[in-house]
Amino acid sequence: MILFYGRLDDAPLRRAVEAARESGVEHVLIEQRLLARHDLVLHADEGGGAGCVVVAGTTVPLGDVRAAYLRPLEVAVDGDVVDQLRARTFHAGLMEWADVTGALVINRPTAMESNSSKPFQAQLIARAGFAVPETLVTSEPVLAAEFRRQHGRVIYKSVSGVRSIVRELDDAAAARLDRVRSVPTMFQAYVPGVDVRVHVVGSRVFATEITSASTDYRYAARDGNEALLAAVELPEGVAAQCVQLSTQLHLPLCGIDLRRRPDGRWVCFEVNPMPAYSYYEANTGQPIAQAIVELCAEPRPAPPLTAGR
Repeated sequence: MILFYGRLDDAPLRRAVEAARESGVEHVLIEQRLLARHDLVLHADEGGGAGCVVVAGTTVPLGDVRAAYLRPLEVAVDGDVVDQLRARTFHAGLMEWADVTGALVINRPTAMESNSSKPFQAQLIARAGFAVPETLVTSEPVLAAEFRRQHGRVIYKSVSGVRSIVRELDDAAAARLDRVRSVPTMFQAYVPGVDVRVHVVGSRVFATEITSASTDYRYAARDGNEALLAAVELPEGVAAQCVQLSTQLHLPLCGIDLRRRPDGRWVCFEVNPMPAYSYYEANTGQPIAQAIVELCAEPRPAPPLTAGR
């Protein structure tokens, strides 16, 4: 059985649930907006008991769950204080279970933490063999200005895992550098080339090439530009390197942001542990949701509890 956790108004989760339904794969959905209506019982003993979840009056033993696909968003619950506390407690308990269960989990909460600090994750990416951009993290305007003089073209973005718009440090932005005193900011040397987003699902790789005049193609429409997406095949070595990176990060599913330089070198910017793959799937027809379900449905033994990573 596959356990899905998240919100059905979240396209990546919805597409995966639909793929499971269409494939006839047994599954249970825990709708995050309705947590106050569900029950969660967790226990651990020498026998490996894991408890159960009660969804819409149906009890599902967690020992029957062979795989889980989690897209936990912010826990926002209508209702009184009791309902809100109940929902947050349910969420916390399920996340703890996800870190220790022997079932396949896409992805374990602890594994997803590698993206909470972009500089830290960049070190892990470099350790895996990918080239990464020259980077400066600072709250000192003088150092940021010197970095720009050194590299010519520079982009800047948030240091944390919170989604932010990547912008070029042009003259207008450089005039506001005093603002970095309030918060450390990540500056990187601009890398010329073509963006390629890679989704790794287990050992399968889905690559999408993006053509756009915008620095951050995700927000091309805001700039009055377009983003054209096309499915492409990666060189065999690069594809293998992507799978190796996802394995080293303990992420069965991830979105890897690459750029192919004019000289043929590949540079990796970051790895998204909870990728919104639906945007790429909708524009290319790549069967990413189906691949997620197939990975979850692969035969595997009943899961014992295991130590968290």
